Amino acid sequence: MGKTAKRTLAIPVKSLGSVGRAAQLTAEVARYTVTDTISRRLPVGELITQAWTLYKVTALPAIMMAIPFGAMVAVQISGLINQVGANSLVGAASGVGIVRQGAPVTAGLLMGGAAASAIASDLGARAIREELDALRVMGVNPVRHLIVPRFLALILLAPILCGIIIAASIAASFVLSLYVSDVAPGTYWISFGAFAKVVDIWFAIAKVTVFAAIVAIVSSLRGMEAKGGPRGVADAVNASVVLNVVGILFANTAITQIQTMFFPMQVG
Repeated sequence: MGKTAKRTLAIPVKSLGSVGRAAQLTAEVARYTVTDTISRRLPVGELITQAWTLYKVTALPAIMMAIPFGAMVAVQISGLINQVGANSLVGAASGVGIVRQGAPVTAGLLMGGAAASAIASDLGARAIREELDALRVMGVNPVRHLIVPRFLALILLAPILCGIIIAASIAASFVLSLYVSDVAPGTYWISFGAFAKVVDIWFAIAKVTVFAAIVAIVSSLRGMEAKGGPRGVADAVNASVVLNVVGILFANTAITQIQTMFFPMQVG
């Protein structure tokens, strides 16, 4: 019973330790991002390489996820709206559902899965091969030269990924609305513009930027702390994906509440 109690108490202690290390890593990444940008020591080549690598592993899955998502929204909403004889509002429902929630959450979960796996596996492999320790011995800070480029690459990639998902989802929703609900193209876009506003786009970009920061910090921390050979790398990847999904959902709830409080939905 005593051992069980100790193990139970050790869980929140370890969790607090992980939160503290994540906060420390965030502060360090922010400091090096600002100082290296001002002093022009930012590794731009590594940043571009990481951005292209992350783009390759997320762009195609983003389109493949966005098309069925937009189709699902159109089919489900049109079935409900047709029952009340208001099929002209399909565009409005699609705009609100995709721009406000669907696209940013889909982009966040995609980054938390594909991008997080790429970052955690790369840094985890370096950790178990003791490359990170070798860099420290040579006086090279791994955070400065490895994590900061990945962090900035993911921040730059997030709005692009969100834009791809919004475009593909709306296109799929538009096509299915024409054939499933017999909505006129003009009616679709008029109702879409009446509810979906520019501020919704800005909040979607803000959401995916916050999600990208969460994914970069959590994945980098788990990757750097990987131990125990290949199994440790796999555990680090699994832990980073799970933690990213939970963090993204909590962050999305908080940002959505702020948006609802200060920018309530209005008909244009």
